[in-house]
Amino acid sequence: MAILTDTIKKAKQVVQGYIPEPEINEIGEVIEVQGGVITIAGLKEAMMGEMLIFPHGLKGQVFNLEKERISCILFGDHSLIKQGDRVFRTNRVLEVPVGDELLGRIIDPLGNPLDGNPAPDFRYKRPIMLHAPEVIQRQPVHRPLFTGIKTIDAMIPLGKGQRELIIGDRRTGKTTLTIDTILNQKGKNVLCVYVAIGKRLSAITEMVDILKRYNAMAYSIIVSTSAEDSPAFLYLAPYSGCTIAEFFMNGGQDVLVIYDDLSKHAVAYRSLSLLMRRSPGRESYPGDIFYLHSRLLERSAQLSDDLGGGSMSALPIVETQEGDISAYIPTNIISITDGQIYLESNLFAKGFLPPINIGLSVSRVGGEAQTPIMKKVARRLRLDLAQYFELEDFARFSSELDVITSRQLEHGKRVLELTTQIQYQPLDISLEILAVFAATQGLIDHVPLHLVKQWEANLYQTAALEKADLLNELRKDKELDSRLEQEIKEFIRSFTEQFLQEKNVSN
Repeated sequence: MAILTDTIKKAKQVVQGYIPEPEINEIGEVIEVQGGVITIAGLKEAMMGEMLIFPHGLKGQVFNLEKERISCILFGDHSLIKQGDRVFRTNRVLEVPVGDELLGRIIDPLGNPLDGNPAPDFRYKRPIMLHAPEVIQRQPVHRPLFTGIKTIDAMIPLGKGQRELIIGDRRTGKTTLTIDTILNQKGKNVLCVYVAIGKRLSAITEMVDILKRYNAMAYSIIVSTSAEDSPAFLYLAPYSGCTIAEFFMNGGQDVLVIYDDLSKHAVAYRSLSLLMRRSPGRESYPGDIFYLHSRLLERSAQLSDDLGGGSMSALPIVETQEGDISAYIPTNIISITDGQIYLESNLFAKGFLPPINIGLSVSRVGGEAQTPIMKKVARRLRLDLAQYFELEDFARFSSELDVITSRQLEHGKRVLELTTQIQYQPLDISLEILAVFAATQGLIDHVPLHLVKQWEANLYQTAALEKADLLNELRKDKELDSRLEQEIKEFIRSFTEQFLQEKNVSN
């Protein structure tokens, strides 16, 4: 009791002896407004990246520190801000709401809803700018991320935690490729975050309609910025989407995040840097343009089992000009990512969809992210296509071809036809294995070229109805033994014979 009495006595003395002192907060003043970049005086203690509050409830972020003033990017209508307005510090970095409440929603980079529905009550917020996981916190990429696209899953396999660049000219199907990948994650426990950076509003609306049509919004989040938004919003969008995806990854879940596209992100950052009078370098980009994208993409990872084993896979998109992949931004991002998928305009014009250039596309994870069955079945596919393209060029200059060359050309035509795919119709991995097996083993060489697509569609229907057990075997993470290989071969042969008889085609 004596100890308690002494403690209470000391507490009373402290309270009685307390003299309140006024707390002085820095208040800044706007001295210049220039296209979304605000120059402020009077905030000498402001930190880099700190969130500032402007009149009308607008938010900004400290972007540049100078001796007598700071520069800030404004997230909102800069016409509402005028010279002499007061600016307040928050002593906090910029944060974005995260959590399950965002699933199925369309938001801006600050987490404000854009879909007309009320803002949910968020339980969690996270700083937008975070450090990437350290090496000791990661593990090698080893689990496959199926896209539902035969060409990719067979020859350019993706893994959970990988960063794969999608690169190509305008209107070659880059966004379509990512939409197919999102659609294929249905029922696979993979959440998807799509970040639209400076896209046309009509394109964003069309993409949302597609996701709703195929019931993909339930496991998707869209962070949207349009071409009408300020460069500050475009700069912030991918980091915001990455932070949202990172929350789920840290919770032990698998996430796919798509940045569409980083070319516009780089242009927005260049605009902001030039307005702040930073020294321009190559193509007028600032010197830290590489770090801009590396700090974003390095946050994608396959976490170790001790941290929950979650993953964040990234599919950044970059637009090229006239197929020039050696330009500044493309080469930067190629050097950061774990491979690239190159979409070629010439293949698109020929009707080879998706128009993936197999020679220039690569996945540096390779067979580590493939099931053993697909790895064995697809071994010859790249070689068959490469031989066909080489022979096709040779055949243009020769009027007469020997029997072997003609046979190889006909085989290549059917392999090429079988690897094409209609948009928004991703395939299950078991059906992809059947198609690739038939192509590489020459089991469709007797099918007329104009009937290959019909043969493929009928094969999938027959397999789903009559060979459900076989499809289940093909989905497993196991080796392709001789018994299973023989079963696949016999099924495809018997189906092909029946198909040709129905079409009155002699074998």
